[in-house]
Amino acid sequence: MVMGKRARPSALEVCKILAVFLSLFPSVSLQCKILKCNAEFWASTTNSGPEEEFCIALRAYNSCVRRTARTCRGDLAYHSAQHGIEDLMIQHNCSKEGPTSQPRARTPPPPPPPQLPPDSQERSDGPEVCHYERSLPRNTAPPNYTHCGFFGDPHLRTFGDDFQTCKVEGAWPLIHNKYLSVQVTNTPVVPGSVATATSKLTIIFKNFQECVDQKMYHAETDELPAAFADGSKNGGDRHGANTLRVVEKVPGQHVEIQARYIGTTIVVRQVGRYLTFAVRMPEEVVNSVEEGDNQDLYLCLHGCPANQRIDFRTFRARATESHGLGRTRSGTTMHGFSYQSAKAKCKERLPVEDLYFQSCVFDLLSSGDINFTMAAYYAFEDVKMLHSNSNRYHIFENAIIGNAAPRGKDLPLLLFLNLFAVLLWIECCAAHL
Repeated sequence: MVMGKRARPSALEVCKILAVFLSLFPSVSLQCKILKCNAEFWASTTNSGPEEEFCIALRAYNSCVRRTARTCRGDLAYHSAQHGIEDLMIQHNCSKEGPTSQPRARTPPPPPPPQLPPDSQERSDGPEVCHYERSLPRNTAPPNYTHCGFFGDPHLRTFGDDFQTCKVEGAWPLIHNKYLSVQVTNTPVVPGSVATATSKLTIIFKNFQECVDQKMYHAETDELPAAFADGSKNGGDRHGANTLRVVEKVPGQHVEIQARYIGTTIVVRQVGRYLTFAVRMPEEVVNSVEEGDNQDLYLCLHGCPANQRIDFRTFRARATESHGLGRTRSGTTMHGFSYQSAKAKCKERLPVEDLYFQSCVFDLLSSGDINFTMAAYYAFEDVKMLHSNSNRYHIFENAIIGNAAPRGKDLPLLLFLNLFAVLLWIECCAAHL
């Protein structure tokens, strides 16, 4: 598949991209309040007006940024805003001296346009390059689709079908490639426990040829939008815009994002007070790494760092040794769930004792939140919808050996060490003869 170069962004687009950057890294906005300046300027320029009004808003933006200098001097976002303002001043021939005014209050986005009938929508989807499978060369093998899921306290199923339970408190990237980025923020479930779950999710779809504009989708607890951050439900004004769509399945509970131009489907749910994430993506798109980008930290591709993983078996052994009481990883007794009662509850929704079942038991014992039963249930339902191989829906504990099985580049080293050990044993035996 041939992927074209993205158009060079204007200075105004740079400022809008800065807002996306800040939403991905909320600590920046908490430290220096640059987000407030950026949001006010963006709001004041949403509706195009006379050039002089734009210059007034730009000078107000400049004043706001200058007021944050003391707390933001060491922030990349602060310096990016400064450069963006300078570029916009030059582009719009604005003088630095002149009247300023408070940015106009943000007006609510206009209601989305009425949905087109299915047949009309299909006809307006644009050229073949905006349909992943249609754009592939003829006589090539069908694409290999992969799946990643992230749910509960939190549990990760990678694109390689590894299943891990992780700590990962705070903001962590799930996916990052040439076409989209996904980041989650995990917060503590119970005070005094290290149990965490996803409370925020941000997805950025990047500009792609004549198909879609850059779009951001942001969800958090009790706010699962049926549209992108700018209020739209598709990829913008381009000819292939409808190959990127947000579809609300259950209001406030279940959203599906279809990105047909990259053959990708994303499912976002709110279960209880926390979010779940699942994706189906072609292997080619998964591996479309930006040049020079280090992919080691992207959880869906390589899993959680070793120091962030939790061993199921160790936790289970501690739970069963605690006289039948479920305990958190910090050692405090939870409400109402023993190991046996947690198993019985999870069995109601997950009859097969695979790792989805085990994750349900784990979550009930570590948090006491019964909603995690449904999180595991829906995570498995999403696997059945998104995974391309029905024989690999279930993953069992003995298949991962505590997430420590040798893979890829580690295998030759392991073979060498085993051979070295055998030779050393032979030499020792010969010395004693």
